[in-house]
Amino acid sequence: MNNPIKVVELFAGVGGFRIGLEKGNYKVVWSNQWEPSTKIQHASMVYEARFGSENHSNQDIETVVTKDIPDHDLLVGGFPCQDYSVATTLYNSKGLLGKKGVLWWSIHRILEEKEKKPKYLFLENVDRLLKSPAKQRGRDFAVMLKTLNDLGYAVEWRVINAAEYGMPQRRRRVFFIGYYKTTSVYKKLIKSSEVNWLNTEGTIAKAFPVSDLINSSEFELAGDLVELSDTFNKNQKLSPFFNTGLMINGKITTGKTIPSYSGPRILLRDILQNGEVTDDFFIDENDLKKWKYLKGAKKEVRSTKEGFKYNYSEGGMIFPDAMDNASRTIITGEGGKSPSRFKHVVSSDRGLRRLTPIELERLNMFPDNHTKLDGITDTKRAFFMGNALVVGVIEKIGESLYEQIISADK
Repeated sequence: MNNPIKVVELFAGVGGFRIGLEKGNYKVVWSNQWEPSTKIQHASMVYEARFGSENHSNQDIETVVTKDIPDHDLLVGGFPCQDYSVATTLYNSKGLLGKKGVLWWSIHRILEEKEKKPKYLFLENVDRLLKSPAKQRGRDFAVMLKTLNDLGYAVEWRVINAAEYGMPQRRRRVFFIGYYKTTSVYKKLIKSSEVNWLNTEGTIAKAFPVSDLINSSEFELAGDLVELSDTFNKNQKLSPFFNTGLMINGKITTGKTIPSYSGPRILLRDILQNGEVTDDFFIDENDLKKWKYLKGAKKEVRSTKEGFKYNYSEGGMIFPDAMDNASRTIITGEGGKSPSRFKHVVSSDRGLRRLTPIELERLNMFPDNHTKLDGITDTKRAFFMGNALVVGVIEKIGESLYEQIISADK
């Protein structure tokens, strides 16, 4: 490996970013995984079993001292979607304080305190980030972009549905890449037109081609961070952020793009184990009625705990799941035998069954049995995959970013 790009992986889970990036010219030099709601740190156990314990931290990131994190070129992570509102601290008028436990501020703190700032950022979140919260559509994303702008980064983003580029799961996430102002890529970016960058020249556009940017708009992130947090897009019904965009020096260019892909596609049937599946994954005939009810359309009167009656309705789901398409999104409650509206069910020669941990790993393009470890239940393995990302997306963007860096540095 020639001078690999040094990576720090935050909110590492079971290592999806690492698997995707280390297929290319990247090397994770430090990682952190901490699950605050559980005593036994299962995800960190899997991470250490696969990648070793050296330079891996299983400590609350809010308590990690910045100087203990080694210098690195690329900071990556899929951080929790939370409330990113900002307030001025009471004791220090210059200080800004997000709500305690909001992990975006840990990323911000690391970037702010690092004397040698990472040149690049590669972050992931659920796509509702672009339109939350409900009363200030887009405020949370605006706060994040503003903080990165103030720290000296330009940022491009795109909402990507992995299945629209041939991958086996319909999983929609927003990915964004930051470029620090001293890098050659940043200098290349500011010389390009925003539309050209988003259509063809940018890192994400090269990895995941699109049709032309449509309904594009431009606006400034005006005011300081507290003012932005208090007033951004207040009482508007729609977010100003579309599925594709770019921020340079506080100026936003955003619009809608449509995927342009005609290559091979991996379907749900392609990842199935079939004959290798044990009996406990098959649906008991006694539970079939409950499964059909939960998956089916409903129009009924329900009551609250207080006795208030209301009309409830929801559409039906395909049952069992269609084999000739990419799968639906995996959720954290995918494991366990209990009937559920959202768990996947497939048809086989031996009857209807749930998906196995290996099949769930394949839907996220992880290696088979990546999460298999003594003390880790099948239900916990399913939970990991509900929280994970599609490795193929990381791999493709990682390849494109590396090529972007090499070409800009020439």
